Amino acid sequence: MPTLYTSEFTQFLQAFKEKHPGVEQRQLEGRARLWDKPQDPDLQEGFRQARVRQQPYVYQND
Repeated sequence: MPTLYTSEFTQFLQAFKEKHPGVEQRQLEGRARLWDKPQDPDLQEGFRQARVRQQPYVYQND
């Protein structure tokens, strides 16, 4: 069975991950630190209610 094509970039990533085995774990830790946070539904609802509707043409003066 013939092997599937792998791009140079995919080959580079595979080689990099072999040389640096902890990089994926550090990426997950960084994502958890910045993005994966519990959300407060009451706070989110307050943000939704405080939102001001944008005019169709934002540069038009009233």
